[in-house]
Amino acid sequence: MRVNPLDTTDFTPGRPVELAPGIRRLVADNAGMMTGPGTNTYLIGRDRVVVVDPGPALPGRVETIERALAGTPVDAVVVTHTHNDHSPAAAPLAARLGVPLLGRLPGDRLYQDASFQPTRSVEEGDEVPTDVGALRAVTTPGHASNHVCWYLPALGYLCTGDHVLGTVSPVIVHPDGDLTAYLQSLAKVKALRPTALLPGHGPVVTDPDAVIDRLVKHRLLRETRVLAALQGQGCRLLADFLPQVYADVPPALHAMARHTLLAHLFKLAREGRVEQCGEDAWRLL
Repeated sequence: MRVNPLDTTDFTPGRPVELAPGIRRLVADNAGMMTGPGTNTYLIGRDRVVVVDPGPALPGRVETIERALAGTPVDAVVVTHTHNDHSPAAAPLAARLGVPLLGRLPGDRLYQDASFQPTRSVEEGDEVPTDVGALRAVTTPGHASNHVCWYLPALGYLCTGDHVLGTVSPVIVHPDGDLTAYLQSLAKVKALRPTALLPGHGPVVTDPDAVIDRLVKHRLLRETRVLAALQGQGCRLLADFLPQVYADVPPALHAMARHTLLAHLFKLAREGRVEQCGEDAWRLL
């Protein structure tokens, strides 16, 4: 069974799109610079469903998901992580359906859904049954400390949330996110050898190895730019070298890029290659 590439270009908010038998995508109406065409919600199962990432708490969002379910029994609502574009609709949906809410709490509350309280905190390898195979939790910290991918080994599909996106490189949201953990989690996902990735934003990824390799290459290239920006500069304010490191990113996104730049710097500091030399300043070692 393969994901149908003809179905992956329909991102009409609220319209269920069947990607494969038992796999449907329902896009939230929150398109933007950070969310692409909107947050992807996945309905996994035919006659009994697990809902993955209900999305933001937009007016009518819960009702839209219920209409897509069309009365099909639901066994659980699960989330990949608790950023505000992924989980705020999860608690009200789980309450309406009377089902467990599964996920993990974050280490830091920046950009997080403060309303999220899981019925059960999931651990590596925990499984949720569906009638197209069990969904297995794969802990993937990096983008956020509580990030979990949900793997469907029976079909080889992996719901990746914001861990792997097919068209952009995810922000590493320091201080909750961690770049060292992110790179390790990418290697962990690649080792699963999934056949397709179902990301939190954008189209299905049908070439997982190539996309993961590209993400690693992108992060390492950005790291070389960080080191180059500090070369021969002594103690330098982050605000002064951020535009140099992210010259290829629109200035409107530099506030978010700052989080990833800090993630790079703290990774390099742990490796003994840079050090903090002021409240918001860094230098090479």
